[in-house]
Amino acid sequence: MLSSEKPTPLDEASAERLRAIDYVLTDVDDTLTHGGRLPPETFRAMSRLQKAGIKVIPVTAAPAGWCDQMVRMWPVDAVIAENGGLYFHIPKSGHIPDIVPWLGREDLAKSRRCLEKIRQAALTALPNLSIAADQPFRLTSLAFNAPADRSDLLRLLKSFGCSTTVNNLWVLAWFGAYTKLEMSRRLLAERFGLDIDAEGQRLIYSGDSINDEPMFKTLPNSVGVATVTDFLPQMSHGPTWITPSPGGYGFAEMAQALLDARSA
Repeated sequence: MLSSEKPTPLDEASAERLRAIDYVLTDVDDTLTHGGRLPPETFRAMSRLQKAGIKVIPVTAAPAGWCDQMVRMWPVDAVIAENGGLYFHIPKSGHIPDIVPWLGREDLAKSRRCLEKIRQAALTALPNLSIAADQPFRLTSLAFNAPADRSDLLRLLKSFGCSTTVNNLWVLAWFGAYTKLEMSRRLLAERFGLDIDAEGQRLIYSGDSINDEPMFKTLPNSVGVATVTDFLPQMSHGPTWITPSPGGYGFAEMAQALLDARSA
């Protein structure tokens, strides 16, 4: 890591600290999934956390279309989509999710028009570039399949004034001063009455990649599944703890640690 600090093994986390956690925020791709699939261990872990009274909120760069299905069908309490571009929350009164974008309706429409122009410009300027297959399901962001050398693409996107980030699947671009962290602040305040800065000890975040770094940096409790080691050399702030196993199997280990701390 750019920072000399290394994550501590999860089994060294204090039970008292884990017992205080009421909210699990988590990345999805390669954190809940493994090899592109959701292991049954992960789904059971989310369900067990909910039954124990711990709220589960995926915070992902995945498209709105996927996240609509997650919030309806998974044992979760809300979902943040497209790296913070919008969130989904099902009110107690029904089964249809509220969909709340970061930008207002007019700004969102303008953003979508601009991103389409940028998509065309990027594909013209970089002939080997390809758009992500899930792009039709996105409402607030532009996703490219991450090329081996991302420097030209990132330079072009920033020349258009885009915000950008990179994860293990995509190079993402959008307009708006939001991140996973900022939308998490907003969601938790609006829907759960929780202030991240004042009550951060009640949260834990799990992730595996570079775009999880703002969460690792800000929250006192964070877990990297084992695959985070691939990205630590590029990060200034890693997670507090690390699991023995990769992907969703690591998430299940984190869930078990939280449940064990509550029952101790």
